[in-house]
Amino acid sequence: MKTVHWLFVVSVALFVSGIGFIIGGARAARQAPAVNSFAVSLTPVASVKQIMKGIVAPAATVVFNAVSTTVTLKGTEEKAPQTDEEWEAVGNSAAALIESGNLMLMGSRTVDKRDWVKESQALIEAGKVALKATQAKNAEQLLASGEAVNTSCDGCHRKYQRGS
Repeated sequence: MKTVHWLFVVSVALFVSGIGFIIGGARAARQAPAVNSFAVSLTPVASVKQIMKGIVAPAATVVFNAVSTTVTLKGTEEKAPQTDEEWEAVGNSAAALIESGNLMLMGSRTVDKRDWVKESQALIEAGKVALKATQAKNAEQLLASGEAVNTSCDGCHRKYQRGS
């Protein structure tokens, strides 16, 4: 009878530890980062100047011009996106600013590891502020985001802009 009792205790212990391993494995699998089954080779093509002229400048212009107040003899005219489509267009431009900051950090575009990275990240953060304002459809926040975009551009241009 003692042998049967010990075999039962050992069996229960093995069963419980097996359940523990299953739970631990499931938690680890849930927290593990996804691994791509293929490698993607990224080859930057555009120059910094092309990104600035083709993506950043047009996108920043849309963000800057989205909200304004004009005072004339006839009165005050407030301009802000009104329709979902107008908000989406400004949001798309804000997203383009964010992605442009990412592009500035790719490959040989990175001029240095300190200020260039800092300025690129400032553009990313400024774009996020503008994008958040468009998602909230908040004209005041969108207007305020223009300052962050302008500050990020000015900071980078002071150090890195080389002729136009």
